[in-house]
Amino acid sequence: MRLAADFYSESLGMGTAITVLLPQRSDGQIGLAERTRTRTPVLYLLHGLSDDDTIWTRRTAIERYAARRGVAVVMPQAARSFYTDEVYGNRYWTYLSEELPALVNASFGVSDARADTFVAGLSMGGYGAMKWALRQPWRFAAAAALSGSLDIAKPEREAAVPDLFRTIWGEGRRPANTDDDLLTLLGKADVAALPALWVGCGTDDFLLPDTHRFLHAAHERGVPVASEFPPGGHEWELWDAQIERVLDWLPLAD
Repeated sequence: MRLAADFYSESLGMGTAITVLLPQRSDGQIGLAERTRTRTPVLYLLHGLSDDDTIWTRRTAIERYAARRGVAVVMPQAARSFYTDEVYGNRYWTYLSEELPALVNASFGVSDARADTFVAGLSMGGYGAMKWALRQPWRFAAAAALSGSLDIAKPEREAAVPDLFRTIWGEGRRPANTDDDLLTLLGKADVAALPALWVGCGTDDFLLPDTHRFLHAAHERGVPVASEFPPGGHEWELWDAQIERVLDWLPLAD
């Protein structure tokens, strides 16, 4: 079951939308065996810099993958915010990390247990997924980044999009050594309290060095991270295959 939900966000001060996939018990559908569970686990699935809440359903078979496993999928839109409370924009971090889960749990009948809650994303959304998991590890059992922008603090990233950085972090401010810097978050994390982590990136992807730096920082801190490096670039064919493998990797309780 696919739902498009439009609503007013108090955090953003404006209307916004989410795309939601919910498991549906049905014996009559041809070619699709949907699984239902006593408790419905939920995956928050985040989009990249140039996309919106509909992109995963338009570019991948996530609806079919999730139905087969009985997982609800919640896909919010966050513009070009890097899932951050922008200095000259909107409070997307507050919306994502506080308002959205409360809305989802109240509206869609999914489980709110940590064991049943997961987050993943691609590119900018991979950064958002890891930041959410590292800043609120008590919320998730697992988190995954596909071709993630995992080293947001490196100077080359700001040089590529200076106006975007100025909008998000303000004049003269940088994400380095703050709670928006994933490597800083890894350095001060309570390793035992973290969810399971997974990263994947194509061997020809321009963000591959980010993934390697994240893995190096995690290794130095003693944080276990599953990883996968298939051939390919920053492209949907690779992400379609990887998101199914992420779903297989999630610790879904029967």
